[in-house]
Amino acid sequence: MSSSTGTMGCSSSVADRRSERVIRAAILIQNWYRFTMARLEMRRRYSLSIFQSIEYADEQDQLQLSNFFTFMLDHCTHRDSVSHIFTSPSVSQVVDKGLYLTEFEKKIDVPDSYYGPRLSFPLTVEDASALLHAFRNEQLLHARYVLQLLCETRRVLKEMPNITYLSTSYSKEITVCGDLHGNLDDLLLIFYKNGLPSEQNCYVFNGDFVDRGKNSMEILIILFAFLLIYPNDLHLNRGNHEDYIMNLRYGFTKEVSKKYKDHGQQILCLLRDVFSWLPLATIIDSKVLILHGGISDTTDLDFLNALERNKLKSLMRPPKSERDRQDQLKERIPTTRPSKHIANQNVAGKTQHISLSGSAEPSGSNLPPDPTLKEWKQILDILWSDPRSQNGCTPNKRRGGGCYFGPDVTAKLFERYNLKMLIRSHEFKPEGYEISHNGKVITIFSASNYYEEGSNRGAYIKLNPELIPRFVQYQVSKYTRRQNLRERVGTIESSALKCLREKIYAHRSELTSAFAQYDLNGTGRISVNDWAAVMESVLQLELPWRMLRSQLAQMTPDGEVDFMSCFYDLKIGQPIKEVQPALVETLCRYRKDLEIIFNVIDKDHSGLISLEEFGQTWKLFASHLGIDVYDESLDKLVLSIDYNKDGHIDFNEFLEAFHVVHRLEKKANS
Repeated sequence: MSSSTGTMGCSSSVADRRSERVIRAAILIQNWYRFTMARLEMRRRYSLSIFQSIEYADEQDQLQLSNFFTFMLDHCTHRDSVSHIFTSPSVSQVVDKGLYLTEFEKKIDVPDSYYGPRLSFPLTVEDASALLHAFRNEQLLHARYVLQLLCETRRVLKEMPNITYLSTSYSKEITVCGDLHGNLDDLLLIFYKNGLPSEQNCYVFNGDFVDRGKNSMEILIILFAFLLIYPNDLHLNRGNHEDYIMNLRYGFTKEVSKKYKDHGQQILCLLRDVFSWLPLATIIDSKVLILHGGISDTTDLDFLNALERNKLKSLMRPPKSERDRQDQLKERIPTTRPSKHIANQNVAGKTQHISLSGSAEPSGSNLPPDPTLKEWKQILDILWSDPRSQNGCTPNKRRGGGCYFGPDVTAKLFERYNLKMLIRSHEFKPEGYEISHNGKVITIFSASNYYEEGSNRGAYIKLNPELIPRFVQYQVSKYTRRQNLRERVGTIESSALKCLREKIYAHRSELTSAFAQYDLNGTGRISVNDWAAVMESVLQLELPWRMLRSQLAQMTPDGEVDFMSCFYDLKIGQPIKEVQPALVETLCRYRKDLEIIFNVIDKDHSGLISLEEFGQTWKLFASHLGIDVYDESLDKLVLSIDYNKDGHIDFNEFLEAFHVVHRLEKKANS
């Protein structure tokens, strides 16, 4: 009996030891898993921070460019000072507000070879279904129908108030969508999951339909078509990207010009007007305020509801004071040489002013007066602002426009207007939405894969009569399903670091000079703290530089940073000899800005501009930004880019010449 008991006790202790080892192994595996997942999440978060910081820095650059356009328009009226390149002869009169839809049929022929949708007005649900089918198959809608659609859309929008009031009593639920930014697949997925707009399925789209993605035009056509079919059930708010100057930088202008070469200018001219007529906000059940950006401590909904919203074609051009306008008139000197590009033309007996967009605006027509500074500021704040957890209202320095508003600002507005919730968009969110200000502010972002494939989910909100938000998340996944989590994070991280390294190279001179101030003995090495301080002071991206150091710069054996190693794996695409290095670096930094200017110069979309046009424009651009440029250096640069010596610069070759190449990637691809 005792021997049996001893044997049982022995087997029991062996089992206990095995169980203990299993538990210990499980704990080790669990700890390893948690550590691995935490590292992946850290890499994902700092990658998204890089993308967002560079995006906001680009928006600041956009404001600089906007000032340049204003500068050009205000100071360049001579033929010799290339003001003519920012204007053009009048756009075809089919864009005139007084013409009817039948005029387009007379003026724009649709050939028999066109197999896309053929629209007739008023539109039907079948027309909208035909558009969806065509765009799924990557077909284009013919320019005649685009122009007709835009004219009808403008007519309907002009009848709408600045702030739209909706009620859930007429619809069991209202769906609110955020930024789409040209991602057609996201819109199609929303309609697939949530149903098409109808009298029983009400939608609010909260701005930023265009830019960045490749199908902005298709998204507008679909939304405008459903707006015409269901004007009481599909509602559109204006976003900060429904702005013709923003569109010059972020791709929509280029998209339209490429897709509609013959009628692109007419479409863009009309879109400029359509965007200005988009409503500014929506209020549901007098409790839920929906607008694109946010609010400020001076936001006045009554004032916003009463102003003439179509005054503001672009928020990128602040209104001038009366004194500035008078000074501008005094400075202007009329051209003395006849030219088809002169600023004032006599067309059919009417004096017309040629606007930046290329449209001819009769001076005697009923054009809206210039907006006041208060009107501009009120709209700027609601389209550009972002919420923050700290109380108060401060300028939004990261974006360069709007403000940061805290919970106290939200509470005061809610108290004044008896509101319960603010739904806004405007900001990338990894999960497609975010709740802030103690549940009072919701950010909704509907463009999935915004920065990179797999970078984020999109989402939309369903609001029921109790005004309780329900979030629906999704992600268009063409490629990400084939990758595991580590591979997806690696792709996002690699893309983000590539963008950051290009930003670093574009500021090489400033960084090198700043590093040298800490390297008093000329060793080429500085401490990690000093390196991080320099990176932030020069680039101002608010990034975790100490964490990013291992990805950007090499350490020496004694624990210091070899600061020149930041640039080891980067170089300009095509070396340009005998040119001032600072000039090459500056052109690299302002590639995007120059691309916009070249698009304006290149009226026939040939991809070529003359050496003279380039030289004069660059000098004005450099002068405005305070960049020192030597004429001799600029001349050498221009001649070096004219590869075939025909007196013109190939636009795409120019951009490629100042593209930052990653040497390691080049080796891998060769």
